[in-house]
Amino acid sequence: MEESWKGHVLLVPYPGQGHINPMMQFSRRLISKGLKATLVTSIFIAKSMKLGSSIGPVHLDVISDGFDEEGFPAGGSSELYLEKLEAAGSKTLAELIVKYRSTPYPIDCVIYEPFLHWALDVAKDSEVMGAAFFTQPCVVDYIYYNIQQGLLSLPITSATVSIPGLPLLESRDMPSFINVPGSYPAYFKMLLDQFSNTDKVDYILINTFYKLEAEAVDTISKVCPTLTIGPTVPSRYLDKRIEDDEYYNLDLFTLHASISTNWISNKPPRSVVYVAFGSISNLCEKQIEELSWGLKNSNYYFLWVIRESGQINLPKTFLEDLGEKGCVVGWSPQVRMLANEAVGCFLTHCGWNSTIEALSLGMPMVAMPQWTDQPPNAKLVEDVWKVGIRVKVDEEGIVPRDEIECCVKEVMEGEKGEEMRKNAKKWRELAIEAVSEGGSSDKNIDELVSKILKFKN
Repeated sequence: MEESWKGHVLLVPYPGQGHINPMMQFSRRLISKGLKATLVTSIFIAKSMKLGSSIGPVHLDVISDGFDEEGFPAGGSSELYLEKLEAAGSKTLAELIVKYRSTPYPIDCVIYEPFLHWALDVAKDSEVMGAAFFTQPCVVDYIYYNIQQGLLSLPITSATVSIPGLPLLESRDMPSFINVPGSYPAYFKMLLDQFSNTDKVDYILINTFYKLEAEAVDTISKVCPTLTIGPTVPSRYLDKRIEDDEYYNLDLFTLHASISTNWISNKPPRSVVYVAFGSISNLCEKQIEELSWGLKNSNYYFLWVIRESGQINLPKTFLEDLGEKGCVVGWSPQVRMLANEAVGCFLTHCGWNSTIEALSLGMPMVAMPQWTDQPPNAKLVEDVWKVGIRVKVDEEGIVPRDEIECCVKEVMEGEKGEEMRKNAKKWRELAIEAVSEGGSSDKNIDELVSKILKFKN
């Protein structure tokens, strides 16, 4: 098999679960097109997960984030972690490219997450192609582009924000770093720096599909060489063209697959609310309490994914009193659960991976955004794609139990819920079309591969 590779691509995600998954899946797409794909993780992740040299057909290698023994927690602060990640990461990435020069398959292209904007400088200094892989939707990417370019001034004082190519946005629809000035300054700088050197990039790749964000894609394409290449969801759930492609197969958290699958196996169709808030979001104790009673009072079955650090804040006797009505697990195979016919609704934080997975599987949503890109994603879910309803918060920023119960019932049984279900089915069909042979994303991936092969030769 080694001798059949047409070229070699190095994929460099930010070292986090929600960033690794789409890159892992895109690696499989590139392999199906005849390229060798090597996914890069941090030394800490590789050691802590005892990773080998490959996961299925995807080769693995490592760079340093500056904290090889303890990972991100040892950084102490996001500022220090990102500073060390850039210093150690750029040095070890350059060394990795040099290492492969003495193999039969030297690196032809670095596909990097632009949170690591410095990876493009390393690629260009190493005289290989560089393509930025954006893991947030095009609408959100273009908001950050406008700020970075000085086209949108902060702070925003108007009631609404109008950006060419995007829907009209209210202040609550903006990314949290904009809505709450001064919050997480290191991460906000990182998001703006995504566009700091894209004038040198060969392509911008976005994990979306053209018909989902056509106007935004057309707009950003006028200023950057943009290709939509998503959704990066395992092929089994979309076009079924890639063999043995059912899971992402790289979980940074302990997976409780059998607990989830066994519990849901005997539940009636569209009777379960699947609840998950991603790998980073942490709900406060009051919000966990309100969510607990809102779910219980809805009288629907629910499967709630909440890490152990959050489970300690569940109401007393809540777990003991659940019986068969609910199941609480620390981590779950999300795509497999969303594809299960028993699930009728996804209560989600609207992180982009979760949102595009739900769209790809035709699943209506209750949107409960927390921070970063989640508020604009929730806006798109409710008002643009019309596949969900967004919860309302009280004056303390908490979503009350009555609101949760009402929104769940609206999606599960209301007339609006049926309309959301029809719209979700439509977007699923368009997602399948995009990645199938001759679809918009499939053609764009072919264009990328062709450019890599021309560069190589």
